[in-house]
Amino acid sequence: MLGSLHDAEDAVQSTWIKTSAVADDGLRNPAAYLTTVLTRECLDQLRKRRHRREGPLPADMLPADVVSADERYLERENISRALMVVLNRLTPAQRVAYVLHDVFGVPFRDIADTLGSTPDAAKKHASRARKRIGGVGRGAVIAGVDDLVVDAFLAAAADGDTTRMVSLMSDDCSRVADRSLIPEQASATVVGATAVARETTLFVDRIRTSTPMFADGRPVRVIAPGGHELAVIDVTVHDGRVTQIEIDRVGPRVELTVSASAA
Repeated sequence: MLGSLHDAEDAVQSTWIKTSAVADDGLRNPAAYLTTVLTRECLDQLRKRRHRREGPLPADMLPADVVSADERYLERENISRALMVVLNRLTPAQRVAYVLHDVFGVPFRDIADTLGSTPDAAKKHASRARKRIGGVGRGAVIAGVDDLVVDAFLAAAADGDTTRMVSLMSDDCSRVADRSLIPEQASATVVGATAVARETTLFVDRIRTSTPMFADGRPVRVIAPGGHELAVIDVTVHDGRVTQIEIDRVGPRVELTVSASAA
C-alpha cells in the first residue's frame, strides 16, 4: 500500500497504538476492524504525501538501508517491481481501491467506507488504477524480435558477460547516460561495443533491478531497486544489433505503464 517496508511498519505500529485500548469483545469482526483502521492510516500517509506534492522519490534519494530492505522484501515475496513503480504513481484513492479489491478481494462497499465515498466511486478508482497498470500483476509482456535482442543483451549485462554483450552490439554502438546517474569521473557518452560492454559491467547491480515497462507507450526497461524508480533504459536495435543505449531519469510527466494498451 505504501511502497516502503519502513513506512508499512510505522503504519502497523500506529494502528496497534490506536486500537490497543479498544475492547475486542465488543467487536463483531476484529480482523476487519484492524484492516479498516490500518488502511485509513495508510490513506492518511498517502494523502499527506500528495498534499505536500511529494512525487515518488527516486531510489538514489532514499536511504540505502530503506532501498535494500524493500528490495529484499520484493524478492522474498515475489512482488513485481513494475507493479510497485506504477502504484507509486497512482492517486491515494486509486491505490487503496486497487490494492484492497484486486489484491486482497475486499468488497467495494467496505472500500467505500474506508475512502468515505460510494461503492460506485470506489469501483471507478479501482478501474482507473487497473487501466494504468494494464491488468498485469507480474510485469509487462513485450514481444518482438528487437525485444528479444534487448532481453538477451540485458541478461548478458546482468551476468557481466562482456563477450556476449559485444556480440549483440554494432561496432559503433553508443551509450548515453544522464550525468547525475553515473560517477563523476565517468563519461556521459561511451562509443564502441567493447567500451560499452566494459563500462556496463560497472552497473550490474542496477541492471539486475530493471523491469520491462512502457514509457508513453514505448517499450523500455525501468531500473527500480526496491520498487523505487531510478532510471529508464531505452535501447535501440537495428538489423538485430543494439546500436544505442540511452539511460535517463524518469520524467514526472512520463506515463509509465505495465502494458502498452494502458498507455
